[in-house]
Amino acid sequence: MSEMPGKDAPGAVSGPTTHPSASMVIARRIKQEIITGQLAPGTRLPEITLGRRFEVSRVPVREALKLLESEGLVESKPYSGSSVSQLPTDDARDLFDVRIVIEGAAARRAAERSLVQAQQSLPDENWWAARKEITAVLRSGDEALSEDRLEDLARLNMRFHVLVTELSGSQSLWNLLQQISGKIEWLYSLNVNIRGSRAWPEHHEIMAAVDAGRGDDAAMIMQRHVTRSRDSYFDMFRQ
Repeated sequence: MSEMPGKDAPGAVSGPTTHPSASMVIARRIKQEIITGQLAPGTRLPEITLGRRFEVSRVPVREALKLLESEGLVESKPYSGSSVSQLPTDDARDLFDVRIVIEGAAARRAAERSLVQAQQSLPDENWWAARKEITAVLRSGDEALSEDRLEDLARLNMRFHVLVTELSGSQSLWNLLQQISGKIEWLYSLNVNIRGSRAWPEHHEIMAAVDAGRGDDAAMIMQRHVTRSRDSYFDMFRQ
């Protein structure tokens, strides 16, 4: 993958594209059904059945399943076909630990770049486009929270975190986060009724540090934010 979201990166299932392909549209639909529980773990995903449902040939269906497999949401086995993966409970702690490192670094880099943007006579259009989208995402999340539409927060939460990584300007950090983004959103959706109302306002605190160019603070706040989500997720199983 050579480009970040906003430039039609082919592997960014949850990122925006100007002209999404049929495979990406199908992948997004299936992904949302997995995350919301409409497709339970272990559910078979026959290419022929999906092709009929989406009124396409097997080729875009196969490509969609490969995209979802790269995010860990779908498993494909020889002679058995594809099915919804089991919940990522066994590797959840590893996922959170990886996030703490990746997203802490991304928040620091984003804050450092914020200072650079403030000093430039000509703005970086990609940077400002991502920053404007963060404002829109935060507004949408605030509205969803005020209207008790917590089911919308999983998608908005992942989009926020991807955009912060995009602001960092690091292709490596963005690639790493994309590889686990599907599982992150899945884990978040399982705990959104408990953690969602507390987690969402913390995004504003993260962006305050980023916009002010406070790199160390941005990293610390982001790491604390992800750590709280990790702890809340595991507390759910202790109750």
